[in-house]
This record gives sequence, C-alpha cells and structure tokens, in this order.
Amino acid sequence: MKQRLAVSLRGAGVRRGNKWVLRGITWELRPGERWALLGENGAGKTQLLKLLSGDTWPTPTPATTERSARAAQRSYRAGRDAVDLLDAKPRIAYLGGERQDKYARYGWNLRVRDVIASGLHGTDLLLSEVSREQARRVTSMLRACGIESLAQRRFLSLSYGEKRLTLLARALVQDPDWLLLDEVYNGLDLDYRRRIDAVLGAALAKGQSWIATAHRAADVPRGTRSVLTLSGGRIRHAKPLRRTDLERLRASADEPAVMARRGSRQPQPLRQAPVLVRLTDVDLYVGYRAVLRGLNWQLRRGEHWSVFGANGAGKSSFLLLLYGDLFPALGGKIQRAGLAAGAPISTWKKRVGYVSPELQTQYAAEVSVLELVASGRHSSIGLAQAMSSADAAAARRWLKFFKLLSVAKRNPRELSYGQLRRALIARAMAAEPGILLLDEPLTGLDPKQRAATKRLLERLMRRQVTLIIAVHHAEDLPRGMMRGLRLHKRQAHIEDSYSATQATASA
Repeated sequence: MKQRLAVSLRGAGVRRGNKWVLRGITWELRPGERWALLGENGAGKTQLLKLLSGDTWPTPTPATTERSARAAQRSYRAGRDAVDLLDAKPRIAYLGGERQDKYARYGWNLRVRDVIASGLHGTDLLLSEVSREQARRVTSMLRACGIESLAQRRFLSLSYGEKRLTLLARALVQDPDWLLLDEVYNGLDLDYRRRIDAVLGAALAKGQSWIATAHRAADVPRGTRSVLTLSGGRIRHAKPLRRTDLERLRASADEPAVMARRGSRQPQPLRQAPVLVRLTDVDLYVGYRAVLRGLNWQLRRGEHWSVFGANGAGKSSFLLLLYGDLFPALGGKIQRAGLAAGAPISTWKKRVGYVSPELQTQYAAEVSVLELVASGRHSSIGLAQAMSSADAAAARRWLKFFKLLSVAKRNPRELSYGQLRRALIARAMAAEPGILLLDEPLTGLDPKQRAATKRLLERLMRRQVTLIIAVHHAEDLPRGMMRGLRLHKRQAHIEDSYSATQATASA
C-alpha cells in the first residue's frame, strides 16, 4: 500500500501586487484528515487551496533567497520520504467553480468520458491516448458517480449539476491523496447534493482526505472532522470541528428567520399594475432540446417573483428568455412593454439588469473591475470605447456600495469568487434598471455579504424595481417576494415563493 501524502506549510505567504492575500500560514496536513475551510469573501480560502495544490508559489521574504524560501514554506512528504512538487501535484485534485467556469470560458466541449480521462493526466484537455486500464478506471468512476448515461454527452450540453458530478469524477479518477473542494455544493439542488454526498461517502470509506471550503453549514461534507478559519489572509483558528461551529454557521445564514417569515402573510400580486412582460403559449428550446412547453405567464410592474426548480429544470433558460438572449419557438409569443415589434432587443436590455453564474465566465483578464461595472450601463461585455465621466461615476458609486472600490483597478480574475459575484451585481445596477433578473445571485457570498445583498434588494423593491430571482435556498430570498414560479418536467406552476421552495427541496 502506498504512503499517502502529508503537506506542510510553515510561515507561508502569497502576495498579489502590493497586497498580501495570505500571510504567516503554518498548517500541518496529515493523511486521512478532513478539514472545513471557513472565512469571509476575500479571506484567502481559494488562494490557500492553490498554494496547497502547487498551482500558486509561496512569496519569498526579503531575508531569504527565492528557492530556499519556497522550500521552507511548503513541503510534501510520503511517510519519511520527501516528495518534490512535480510528484506531489498529481496526488492533489482540485474541484470548484473556477474549474467548471473554465470549460465555458474557453469553449472546451469534450465528451464526458474524455473530461474524466483528462484527470488521469492532470491536464485540462485529453492530450494522449487512453490505455485499456485507464479506460476501465474511467468506466468504473462513471458508474461510481451514477453518470454512465452521460459518457458520450458533450460537457457544455450538461446541466449545472451534471457538470459538477462529472468534474468530481474527474478529480477522483486519479485516486488523489487530497481532494480540494472549493464550494462544491454551490448552485446544486437537493438531489445533486445527495448524489455528491454518496460519492464523498464512498471516498470517506476508503480513507480519503479532503479540504472543503463552505459558507453554509449544509455545505460542510459529512465526515469532516476539523475546521480552519481564515480572516484577512491569516489563520484565525484551527481546531476539531464541533457541532457548535456548524450551529453558528447555520445561524449566520439567517435560516431560522426565513422559516419564521414563511408563516407571515405574503404580499399580494399587483392586479392593476401595467404588464411589463407577457408570455403566450411559449415553447422554449435550447440546443434542440425542449426546456419549457405551453408557458403562459405575465409580469406586472412592481411584482417580485422567485423561480425554483431542480438543476436542469430551465430556470436559467427562463431568465435568458425574459432578458432577450433566447426566443420562443414558432407559435409562441413574448410581448415586452415599450418595445415595438421589430425594435432591436438591445433597447430592452438597457432597461433590464441580469446576473448569472455563466456571466462570471465571460470577462477577459485584461478588463478592470471598474470597466466591468461600467459596462452594465451599455449591456456589454467590457467597453467598446473609453468610459465617459457618467460611466465612471456610476461604476464607482456601486463599487463603493458593495465595498469593492479598493479593487477597482484589478482584473476580475484577481478577485475571490464571492467578490466577483458582488461586482457583477454592481454591474447590473449601474444602468439603474427597472427589472432585475438574478440567477443564484448569492452563490459564493459569505453570510455577512448575503445579508447585506438581501438588504440592498429589499431597498430596490421599495423603489419599485421589479425582481425575478432564481434560487435553490429559501434563505437567499429577500423579504417581500410575491409569487413563486416552480419549473418541473417542462411545465411552470405558479405558487407562493416559500411553498415553491419547499416543493423543490422535497422533490
């Protein structure tokens, strides 16, 4: 039996530009340990995972040479034997939103079987032939993750949950000593959470080691025994995980308050308000696949709708239909208030803000955060021309509101996942939209930022901004949501928001 990998960090730090994102990190990781990694957005959690995996180098201190500093700050061992970085990297597997976004950003549309096989070589793409033994391992992992039926499907055609399971299979196929899980449950419905629980349960039985970042108690995998909390790039504490730690995390997510609100009287629809959008007999297809059928629905000014459904039910496609990136099949009809027949859809988009996880993948590294936010005034990805003074003022106003003004000159890929999500919400608000379409807007945000963002959304609702929010978690809804639209088996069912949440959770 091979000796599993141990990892040691001693006074390690990482600097980006003039800022230390990690500093003074001392952490001993032994085979068989399973850690939860907690901390606010920007605390350095993802950078710490990259440091452990070898994808990021420790920053040397002035008193030492670069080579000696890095060797002193990070080391790997198997039993009593030292392991160099090149041999250690294949024994550490990373899974998170960044990797999933990468496939969409670069248009990597491999077959599922080939995505998993690339994990055997530690490469993003499959660069060499797969041996018979490797093919058997891929087939075994497809079976273990319950995705055998997806083997020949193209990755970009999968639902969000199917992509996450595929990438988990890719990470596990190499039998890593350490599994680095970066918000692995984000954006998943209850069914896919259970499926990932089952896969990780099997890994646990084999003695798998892991580190899992989380902002919610429900996102800490079963079997996790220790917790390390980061704050401002430094270790706040490292200790055994107790039930009280999870209770504090659960309380900070405002879950009890959400349940209390369910029992209160919900706001009534605005029957006499003008109709902003009307859908009549709409069939919606994406990639020649039917997503919704026979949809009849209308949105009135000042209404606020929640959209629920399992992964793959069509929530994101529904929002893209409203925004104008998708269109009804022949025979269906969509009417938008103030948009005459034949008018360019760009006119409508200037009145509608839109935020989604997919939008997060579309910004090139050379775009600054200030330009990202300013582009919301033009419904564009980046800016086609120099920012006007009005563009810059609006961008700075919303960056200040979201406490991101200090990173205005950085590029989006230098932000944490949660920071970038907040920047995208700021981008949506830069145009002062009358309708705001939000697809899982709080994914990746820590409890403090979720609470702050919900307060902002409640303020917008009082100002008659119409909200349509697709979520999996009831605690991600601001107060005042009026109606719920639950999508299931290509059909839409109108319910109150919180009943729709419960129906989705129990599906």
